[in-house]
Amino acid sequence: MQYDVALLKDIQPNALKQLQSIYKNGKVGHAYIFEGTKGSGVEEMMRYFTQLLLCEHPIENVPCETCRSCARMKSGNHLNYLEVHPDGQFIKVDAIETLLDELSKKGLEAGRKVYVVYESERLNVKSANKLLKILEEPDGLVTAIFLTKNINAIIPTIRSRCQHIKFQPVSRKMMIMALQEQQVTHSVASTLSMVTANLDEAITLSQDDEFALARKTVLKLVEAISINVHEALLVVHEYWLPIFKEKEQVELALDLLLFAIRDIVTIKANSDGELTYPDMKQVWTQMALNSSYNSLSAQLQAILKARQQLQSNMNRTLLMEQLMLDLQEGKSFV
Repeated sequence: MQYDVALLKDIQPNALKQLQSIYKNGKVGHAYIFEGTKGSGVEEMMRYFTQLLLCEHPIENVPCETCRSCARMKSGNHLNYLEVHPDGQFIKVDAIETLLDELSKKGLEAGRKVYVVYESERLNVKSANKLLKILEEPDGLVTAIFLTKNINAIIPTIRSRCQHIKFQPVSRKMMIMALQEQQVTHSVASTLSMVTANLDEAITLSQDDEFALARKTVLKLVEAISINVHEALLVVHEYWLPIFKEKEQVELALDLLLFAIRDIVTIKANSDGELTYPDMKQVWTQMALNSSYNSLSAQLQAILKARQQLQSNMNRTLLMEQLMLDLQEGKSFV
């Protein structure tokens, strides 16, 4: 997994600034814990920092991308870069012994060595103890980077010997900006930012034809609901049911439907909140004019009820038919 400095600056400005300051001031430590949820840029930041530490000609705290060291990092065969991964439930002693053996080899290139421990909360007592000696007394320029979702799950003897770099969850605004930098439209980025807080997952979904079809189908249903129950049921049987066959697909579709009604509430309240479907603002505005807060609230409750019934394995066809009736009943409160 490569890194994009501009993207890292958008989603994790504080962590990037902290690491650049460490490097610029010549205060590189012997061990770091990078803590952050999946999709928050932890692995990308690790790649950036590692390449910076190994780069032969960095430019303003950014790897040059052209030296032999940068080329080797990008191709995945830098001799001074090592990784440790869990094997099953734990990171086993054998993996640490292999790491220590590699670090001690004379064939490594001159200069700093960097090793990265993935899912470091999976270090057990024995494997952690094996690491302690090199953490306390590294042989030469050696930097360890421990990646984790939860620093408190790491064994205290490891945790106390590392500097902590905390990654913040990606904000919705930053998510949208980051997705747009990946050539995702603002409208789709806005929808994705409501579906997931994981940037990697959002980027994957943005390239998924099934997600695009799901979004289109939900919007078609919302417009049909605004007409009458017969139009809504027609869309359900012709489009919704053939597309959303698995439970997870129906869950996503119901969430997308819920977000659409929330958008209409947002517009009715004249809120400046970011819409899930900004491309539908004109349509939502007209629906907001024709809806009361009571009716919209009833529709939101109907969708939440359907989501609960889905968890109890209610028949999908019956669930959606009942939901269409409930949504029309909600409209009667106008």
